Amino acid sequence: MTTSATWKVGRLAEASGLTVRTLHHWDTIGLLSPSQRTAGGHRENTEEDLVRLYQVLALRDLGLTLDTVATCLDAGVDPVRLVRDHLAGVEASIAALGVLRERLVRLGDELSAQETVTPTALLDALRAVGRTGREGEHTLGRHLDGGQIQVLRSRAAALGPARHYLLEVEWPELYRRAERLRTAGISATDGEVRRLVARMDELSAFFSGGDAGVSAGVRAAWHDDPAAMSGDSDAPVDDWRELSDYLNDARHNPR
Repeated sequence: MTTSATWKVGRLAEASGLTVRTLHHWDTIGLLSPSQRTAGGHRENTEEDLVRLYQVLALRDLGLTLDTVATCLDAGVDPVRLVRDHLAGVEASIAALGVLRERLVRLGDELSAQETVTPTALLDALRAVGRTGREGEHTLGRHLDGGQIQVLRSRAAALGPARHYLLEVEWPELYRRAERLRTAGISATDGEVRRLVARMDELSAFFSGGDAGVSAGVRAAWHDDPAAMSGDSDAPVDDWRELSDYLNDARHNPR
């Protein structure tokens, strides 16, 4: 009978380049805990723990906070799938820029040849430019001024690779959890709902710089037109608004 390999904390620290103190801290906060005990009561890390450690390090290297890493992993996020999804998004953006380039080259050639630019060419270029813009820009513009929108852009750019995980992994997962609680009939004042809201607001502060007006404007934009903000024309508007109201109840009506 064969048994799986295990690692005590010292050996794992040496193999991973981390300190024993760091691994003990991650154990304390529940990020990475040895899942096996020996007959003598000593805690050891299993192969599954080693896989989780790799995922923690990979996500942390992208600039994510430990809280965000924990949320991603506890949600059952597969880093390989995330990278592929991210790559697909990048490739889609490249394709859109390729279309824009071709249309601008054609437009430039017509102008250089002093030909009359056709309305079709101009409209094609305008449509291509529009597709490369930020989703929901017009909706945000109804609730935020130019300076506030620039704050969002600058803060998002400063987050680097972490932006993808915060916006496309952790934030949607928080909303999914909240929606499950709402549809299960859990009160908005329940402690779990309020913890989710607190984390959502913390993420919001990353992008708003802590400006309450910007955060409120973004929430209002989502409430106004969730389809435009999400880029999903099939977004369930009524469900979103009910969830939005549910989360606002959690914010403003503490138990």
